[in-house]
Amino acid sequence: MTAYPTWTPAPRPGIIPLRPHGFGTILGRSFAALRQNPRVLLGFALVAQTVVTIVAAAGIVATGFYAFGRVATLEPGDDDFDTVMAGSIALVGVVSVLLGLATTAFSVLVQAVIVREVAHAALAEKLTLGGLWRQVKPVAGRLIGYTILLSLAVAVLVGILVAGFVLLAQASVAAVIVVVLLAIMVTVPVSLWLSVKLLLVPAVIVMEQARIIEAVRRSWLLTRGRFWPSLGIIVIISSAFGVLAQLVTLPMSFLTTGLTTVLSPTGDPEVGGVVALLVGLLVTEVLVVLLQSVALVVQSTATALIYIDCRMRREGLDLDLLAYVDQRDLPGAEPGDPYRAHVGRDLPRWAPPVPGTAVPGFVGPAAPHPAPGYPPTAPAAAPAPPVSVPAPAPSPTTWTPPGGARGTL
Repeated sequence: MTAYPTWTPAPRPGIIPLRPHGFGTILGRSFAALRQNPRVLLGFALVAQTVVTIVAAAGIVATGFYAFGRVATLEPGDDDFDTVMAGSIALVGVVSVLLGLATTAFSVLVQAVIVREVAHAALAEKLTLGGLWRQVKPVAGRLIGYTILLSLAVAVLVGILVAGFVLLAQASVAAVIVVVLLAIMVTVPVSLWLSVKLLLVPAVIVMEQARIIEAVRRSWLLTRGRFWPSLGIIVIISSAFGVLAQLVTLPMSFLTTGLTTVLSPTGDPEVGGVVALLVGLLVTEVLVVLLQSVALVVQSTATALIYIDCRMRREGLDLDLLAYVDQRDLPGAEPGDPYRAHVGRDLPRWAPPVPGTAVPGFVGPAAPHPAPGYPPTAPAAAPAPPVSVPAPAPSPTTWTPPGGARGTL
């Protein structure tokens, strides 16, 4: 036993401790959370994202075969050749854009389900896919609308830049090269900065049911002071899966070469080469799509953990989560959603009191701070001078001699 209190870490009922997290905790738990609810994270998210991506790619390929199949029936010198060619290119472009937007919107919905699952996993709660979708469904339209607005903003910005480069190229090619290099040097850091500042918009819409403009403001505020950790986490996850994709693509190229030799050792090399190329491309694309789906799950998990960490640091969300866990364990208790209990709460910042000023909560002025070190020793007092006390005078003694006569000595 000791008389001094010992530090006890905050409890961890779920996948994370209910306290502000460090860089390593968020990065590590982004991968470890896959084991919490594999049916949702690895089942629904992985399979659904893979299927949608493959369907979108197949739709674009089918549209291309249909559109350019008409061009193959015409000769380059025909009157309708240029018109059909332009129409085919426009059709493929429009279908590609629409399918790309649909894929992106579906990816945002998958990300919303993952964010909600991670929020429940932090409290050791495991919901079914239907229960998670019922919580995401009311804000699905806002998520899709935000995705479309962001995609349109990026498309308009890219279109303006391309148009400016084309107009500038008519004047000077060297000037275009310089401007393009400068634009790349400016666009990369600006895009990274905006991606981090808008990182939490889907999480805010899902967890707080906020509107789009309010979610943008909340994301901008919550990431204040947490820019570099958030950027580092996102860049590390994206780079890791990018390297994995390259490691998968390189062996598949060797596999394609080997299939060409196996399928046509002595026969027609064109048929064997075409079959090997198709098989190699198909297998490569499937593996890359699987890796991209896993990357989406991990990035969505990291986004949810960053959102929780930012709210713990700025709004004391960890206090609400701890109170929710304590109330939830009581019999018959039905606590509300802790993530919506104190949205936007501004916690007072602690500061040391100024010497000689009043301390809130106490009566009277605060005592001044003592000087560091040991207190000064008081000087020894001088010894007091001796005091002379006169001897008392002897008191008279009465004596009675024999015979009865009284006398005084």
